[in-house]
Amino acid sequence: MANILIVDDDPAVQLTIRLLLERAGHRVTVAGDGSKGLALFEGNRFDLLFLDIFMPGMDGLETMRHVRALQPAIPIVVISGRSITPDDFAEPDFLKMATKLGAVASLQKPFRADALLATVDRCLTSAQSSPPPHIDTGTGGR
Repeated sequence: MANILIVDDDPAVQLTIRLLLERAGHRVTVAGDGSKGLALFEGNRFDLLFLDIFMPGMDGLETMRHVRALQPAIPIVVISGRSITPDDFAEPDFLKMATKLGAVASLQKPFRADALLATVDRCLTSAQSSPPPHIDTGTGGR
């Protein structure tokens, strides 16, 4: 199975994703912020990266920029709990922005376990066969 890095500042999200992935047979490493995640990424080989967009210190978009410079083809799944409500006064859709900047998939928190596992399978399959395309997974939900 795959070696997966999760970079998220929320311990509950870290634990949830870690348990789901480990039960599916994957090896999982966790970092609580972008700087720690980047240090782990530089010292190890990962097949897939889960990256929260909003974290203290180095945010997910900056972390992704550094990761892409080191390993352009690694599949990155961005995750966020921020609203994606289309509204004139709402903030930008950061998940969509992240996919335009190099993430291959995105998941809106809270996400369903089956959506997360399906996203992982599609990303790993795509990475084995070709350079990673964008994978549209929708917004998840419960």
